[in-house]
Amino acid sequence: MVGTVPAPVPLPRRPFRARPPVRPPSEPDEAGDAGEAVRLWYEEALGWPTASGRPVRLAVGERFDVLDVPAEAGHAALERLERAGHAGQGFPVALGGGRMRLLVAAGSAEELPGLLDWLDWGSLELDLAAIGAGGLMEAPSPPGRGAAAGRPLPPGRDGSQGAAEWLRPPEPGREVEASLPTLSAMGGRPGAPDLVRLVNTVATQVHRVRLRRACAEPRVASQAP
Repeated sequence: MVGTVPAPVPLPRRPFRARPPVRPPSEPDEAGDAGEAVRLWYEEALGWPTASGRPVRLAVGERFDVLDVPAEAGHAALERLERAGHAGQGFPVALGGGRMRLLVAAGSAEELPGLLDWLDWGSLELDLAAIGAGGLMEAPSPPGRGAAAGRPLPPGRDGSQGAAEWLRPPEPGREVEASLPTLSAMGGRPGAPDLVRLVNTVATQVHRVRLRRACAEPRVASQAP
């Protein structure tokens, strides 16, 4: 009919989608900024590769490998090496979660089983592990940040609070490989600690800690009410 107004056509309703919360400008992502600062320190100041994601973790196997031992045994081993004058140039050592992580030359993880057999430790169960190519290590806070503020930790500190921290931090501008324990027979760098001596000393202290704890258990059980 002429002059008739057409009926309105209803528009399709769009499904409601909640918008993700937006962080106010006054609340920066402090944790993310701190993590990126840590990552940049390792990658730019030291040239160490890191893995993606959080927390920041160091890629092992390219610049160094890692010996992972109980902190108590690690402290005892370092003390013996220092007394004997075999501590070298002070290779980097980290603590965290009651463990000590000693940085050694890349490729050392592959040599560890053979070294333990050669040193007559292969038949014993030792709380001693090696992290090599493809492994990751939690990145300790760089020197000058965190609780330790870059100062060497006091003797006996085991890092049992969980967060990794440096007992002996690496030095920016210094090639880390020059200080890492390595096999002298395989062309190790002059002045670097000998890997065989380090492994033997660490294995000895790991075994002693195990025996000491085993001897203490019966006493604790006999004193129980």
